[in-house]
Amino acid sequence: MDQAELKRALAGVGYMADETLAMALHLALALGRPLLLEGPAGVGKTEVARALAAVLETRLIRLQCYEGLDASHAIYEWNYQRQLLAIRAEEAREDTLFSEKYLLKRPLLEAIMQEVAPVLLIDEIDRADMEFEAYLLEVLSEFQVTIPELGTIKATERPVVILTANGTRDLSDALRRRCLYAYVDFPDRAVELSILQARAPGLEARLAEQIIAVVQALRREELEKLPGIAEMLDWAAALAGLGVNDLSDDPKALQATLVCLLKTAADRDACPPEVLAKIVGKVA
Repeated sequence: MDQAELKRALAGVGYMADETLAMALHLALALGRPLLLEGPAGVGKTEVARALAAVLETRLIRLQCYEGLDASHAIYEWNYQRQLLAIRAEEAREDTLFSEKYLLKRPLLEAIMQEVAPVLLIDEIDRADMEFEAYLLEVLSEFQVTIPELGTIKATERPVVILTANGTRDLSDALRRRCLYAYVDFPDRAVELSILQARAPGLEARLAEQIIAVVQALRREELEKLPGIAEMLDWAAALAGLGVNDLSDDPKALQATLVCLLKTAADRDACPPEVLAKIVGKVA
């Protein structure tokens, strides 16, 4: 499918991609290249992979990166407990202990062993160590894994690879060279409103407009953690559940619902009732 068709397909599963992101995804699919998505936390980078898997009607396999992640947790390790039980039960010979039966497949190995190409999401790659990033380069360049006891396992179908990064640390030039790139920022008012309408179709149009206006105003404040799209959707669901029809109806209740949007004590302190009232007054 071309860029326009892909953009419409993503919208059909609830993801509103702009032209730049739609083109990046189209080229990643056409060229068979990994796509690196950077941007602030909460803008929906992970959701891109989920939406793409839904469009392609394929499996999503996710590798969540973290400091200290190593090959055994990302690729494979042996099920030593099962091997030991087999030995005790005299169900296995020494030459069969290291067979696929006793192999614990982690996300990278799982992805390259699929008969139908999955979407492989390598989430928050910048949280992993440089050593793991270097190992990942080898896997992404050849899409194969060597297991000493079994030999080299090569992908029959190359997975569609999406990497995300939040700017925790600088990524290597080598990784960037191997990937296509797109920066995902917070959506503008029109796009975010379309996201809310797609996810909460029963929400009153007036309230939806107010929600988006307030969330976007809060992102212009000096907060430690800007409210993301997920927080916006949680807030909308909370307001709808409480029967709120207009944000100016009950300031006290509205202030209490900020637990959905503001996730640090400093941010809560930065948005006292008078600040929220001022923001709501501009959009009500």
